[in-house]
Amino acid sequence: MKVRIEIDEDLQENEVIIRCSKLDEKVKKIHETLLDITRESRCLVLYKENTQYYLPLEDILFFETTDNCISAHTADNMYQTKYRLYELEELLPGFFMRVSKSTILNLNHIHSIDHNLTASSAVMFMGTYKQVYVSRYYYKPLKCRLEEKRINL
Repeated sequence: MKVRIEIDEDLQENEVIIRCSKLDEKVKKIHETLLDITRESRCLVLYKENTQYYLPLEDILFFETTDNCISAHTADNMYQTKYRLYELEELLPGFFMRVSKSTILNLNHIHSIDHNLTASSAVMFMGTYKQVYVSRYYYKPLKCRLEEKRINL
């Protein structure tokens, strides 16, 4: 595989073009990674009382459903969003993952997982007391995703 960077000072916006003879898994993975990188810098509109906040996605630890609303948690705050959990699942980049019926978390902020064989496992985040629970159904896919991240670094 050849990789080439061309600098064109006349361009108004950066452009990445992938040329390939066929669309195989490697090319798909490169495409997904590029999409995730561009989504990373996006902001999400969140609400707290009567104020709108524009927070970068990388600042959000997790989203959870509580009392018929979706809350977005950062290390030290909680906001509301107008999106449904299934809508967020489609919009969010690949470093977010659903881990229960009511929770989507940011894989980049996981500090530790307290595994429990008979019940939900607790996920702790870096720099905060907040935690979420991973249902048994989602535990193995979560471990696989974390293993992929660790190997790819």
